[in-house]
Amino acid sequence: MEILDNQLYYQIEGWLYCIFSAISSFVIIGMNVPIFLACLLPLGLLYYLILKLHLNTFRQARRLESTGRSPIYSLFMEAIQGVSSISAYDAKKDFIQEFEEKIDRCFVCSFNSWVCNRWLNFCLNTLGSVIVFVATILAIQNRESLSPAVVGLIITYSLTVTDSLKWFVRTNSELENKSISIERIQEYCNLKPEAPWNLSHEKLTNDWPQNGIIHFEDYSTRYRENLDLVLKEINLSIEASEKVGIIGRTGAGKSSITLSLFRIIEPFSGTISIDDIDITKIGLHDLRTKLTIIPQDPVLFTGTLRINLDPNNEYSDDQIWDSLEKSYLKTFVSNLSEGLEYNVEEGGANLSAGQRQLVCLSRALLKNSKILVLDEATASIDMETDSLIQKTIRTAFADRTVITIAHRINTVLDYDKIVVLENGNVIEVGNPSDLLKNQNSRFYSMSKGAGLI
Repeated sequence: MEILDNQLYYQIEGWLYCIFSAISSFVIIGMNVPIFLACLLPLGLLYYLILKLHLNTFRQARRLESTGRSPIYSLFMEAIQGVSSISAYDAKKDFIQEFEEKIDRCFVCSFNSWVCNRWLNFCLNTLGSVIVFVATILAIQNRESLSPAVVGLIITYSLTVTDSLKWFVRTNSELENKSISIERIQEYCNLKPEAPWNLSHEKLTNDWPQNGIIHFEDYSTRYRENLDLVLKEINLSIEASEKVGIIGRTGAGKSSITLSLFRIIEPFSGTISIDDIDITKIGLHDLRTKLTIIPQDPVLFTGTLRINLDPNNEYSDDQIWDSLEKSYLKTFVSNLSEGLEYNVEEGGANLSAGQRQLVCLSRALLKNSKILVLDEATASIDMETDSLIQKTIRTAFADRTVITIAHRINTVLDYDKIVVLENGNVIEVGNPSDLLKNQNSRFYSMSKGAGLI
């Protein structure tokens, strides 16, 4: 957008100026020496060939230069984020050597771009000299019919043509490169938008959902068109206040269930209903504000701890401290000199992984939605923090519907229902104790493989 708004206008202005300047020069020279116009065809063909060759080469050189620049930035950010590990393992020399190699490869491409421009400058200057030479020779041959003032005018304008054509080729190259931004904007404009943010629904009330009953009816979905289905004709009922654990191997479709609930991906067929209301019939804002998720990777923003817990300033300090107490963070926050005004760095870098996850738990406790989704929320934290989170879920969310994407099977052994997924299909549904009694069940074999039996 910056190129489109501020740079492209000047490129088009310069491009048009060069064209009209060259045309006006050719007209003035041709009016006085008509034979000169016959020389324009071969000269124009040469200019076209040079322009085409330069554009193809210059475009690829710039592409390689951009491609070679990205690994430098990636390695630089990697070194900044892992500077403590680099120092601990004394890997500075290796990183410096790799950084220099990437810079060398990038500079090779930059040098080729520079050589390409120098070659273009040489060719254009040569052709410009030819135009001046031809115009001068023709003016001398017609000296008897031309006045000295007209001869000087012809030579002066032939010099102008040289500069105009040279800058025309350059501005044309830059204009084509910057026009890529228009193509990218057009591509974004043609993206299929999300569903409407708000939709009126006669059955939707402010306290919806009252029960938290979820039904999947022949539900199938995929991430985009022309891809295979990731969920295939799912039929599943989750009752009010039921604790459901969803397990399965990698790629079974566990996270796709949560994405479908929040309508990050839309259904291919079938429906999902919450309290007998089809979620595709309501607005995305109305749906997502009524659901709460604790993701696998905790999301924290740069700002105070209070802003991270209550970004919309909807709750009182007493409510925030109560949620911190239930999430076992009250002692930690109380010992901070700033308290709730403690400044959280980008991504929560000044908090441990467990503390970041507990902050997300506090945020969920404040929102107190009827439906809570845990997408492998305890996958990257220690067992002690995991047990604290599970204890809070069993007490604070006792009357809520909880759907857990289980990373550790032992965390869902006391749940009301277990759903086993495989290749996007529900292959087992039942109470954990009942499934464990059946030694032929998939849940039994997975529990045995995890060392729980």
